[in-house]
Amino acid sequence: MRKPGRSGRPVLAAGLAATVLAVLVHPGSADAADPFRPGAAGIGDPYFPLAGNGGYDVAHYDLALRYDPIPGSLAGVATITATATQNLSGFDLDFVGLTVRTITVNGAAATWTREGQELAVAPGEGLAAGRKFTAVITYDGIVDPLLSGSDARGFARTLTGAVFAGEPEAASSWFPVNEHPLDRASYTVHADVPEGLTAISNGALAGRTTTGGRTVWTWQAAEPMASYLALLAIGNYDLRAYETAGVRYWDAVDTVLGPDYAKAALARQPRVLDVLGRLFGKYPFDIAGGVVPAAGIGFALETQTRPVYSPKFFTDGGGEGVIVHELAHQWFGDDLPLASWRSIWLNEGFASYAQWLYAEATGGQSADAAFAQAWADTENDAEFWKVRIGDPTPDHLFDRAVYTRGAMTLHQLRRVVGDATFFRIVQTWVSTHAGTNVRIEQFIATAQKVAKRDLTAFFDTWLFTGARPTLPGPGGPAVPKVDQAV
Repeated sequence: MRKPGRSGRPVLAAGLAATVLAVLVHPGSADAADPFRPGAAGIGDPYFPLAGNGGYDVAHYDLALRYDPIPGSLAGVATITATATQNLSGFDLDFVGLTVRTITVNGAAATWTREGQELAVAPGEGLAAGRKFTAVITYDGIVDPLLSGSDARGFARTLTGAVFAGEPEAASSWFPVNEHPLDRASYTVHADVPEGLTAISNGALAGRTTTGGRTVWTWQAAEPMASYLALLAIGNYDLRAYETAGVRYWDAVDTVLGPDYAKAALARQPRVLDVLGRLFGKYPFDIAGGVVPAAGIGFALETQTRPVYSPKFFTDGGGEGVIVHELAHQWFGDDLPLASWRSIWLNEGFASYAQWLYAEATGGQSADAAFAQAWADTENDAEFWKVRIGDPTPDHLFDRAVYTRGAMTLHQLRRVVGDATFFRIVQTWVSTHAGTNVRIEQFIATAQKVAKRDLTAFFDTWLFTGARPTLPGPGGPAVPKVDQAV
């Protein structure tokens, strides 16, 4: 997905003024070495300089949301629990489209300004580094961009409701957020919808109450997650709950699609998690499931513990491949979140190669054959090979090459180091970096350490060269293995 351009705000002058004011207001707690100043308007991602924000770390989002399909209105109260990581005179949140009504910080009224994506909050008093604080933002509006003209990224209407999901930046269209994977948090979502509709989010269903013609659905996502992995789906859903092998599942399929639509594919989820767990290591969560809305979205997304799928993936009765892809992301992208969007190959390359590995492990096409097919299909595709997937630029963040060349890179690594070493690399990568933000350079270091060899030239060729590589083996992709040790 490509991110639209945004204008920044003049933070330098504002920061200087706020610093002077903070020193005057807080003479006993701020000095020249550590003055109170606004948090940065971006978290530091080179691809998206204004994505996320600096100066604080969010622990939890509690979102009380009311959605009405007609006219497509959303009203929310976002309670954000965070810790200041510097002496803050103010801080930014990412938020677009909807109207802010009130903001309080630690129970006291705060003021705010807005420019582009930036919602700049000025609390009544400074927040000292290390201090926990709570910000409460009330807001509302018409979220549908066709009706409101707002920038509602990641929003799609269905016949009876809506879906809120998208990557890399969509959460900020339905709640104020520190929108970057570097700041993960837990979530509680209370979705108030007309009685008869179902609201689905991440994690476990914690409660459902109906009164006065409306139902509030409460979902609790206890494991920290990046904001682009947050999901809200509202509509007429067939919601199925079950448990297998210690994992609790909630599957939801829009009833408009029919009673058995995608049912067979979703039923394969326990098998998929079992196979992937044997390849990568234990499934990182104890909750899973999938959502299939009757929406015109053209993608599937690894929304944490509950991926969302376009119905088009299941039109022919299949869909196992896309389920493998999104469930593989629960390891690569969700439990191992990116430190920078530049490292997107760590997400999409692994999820794409997981499809090859799964087919091979379950009696389908071998990974060798899948590579040979991809190699042949891209033989004369110069544009495909121009994308340097280790640094694709924002314009090619979700280019086909990131997925397919990404999978090809991993298969060639497997061929170079051998099966046993390759899977030790992958399982070491997962186990040693679980729950931490990762970069490509860290994976390269892990691969070299486990393989006990210099792989610099290999990764330079496959990740950072804008040309079709030359395969080292005679006759094509079946490069001889050099390590057969168990």
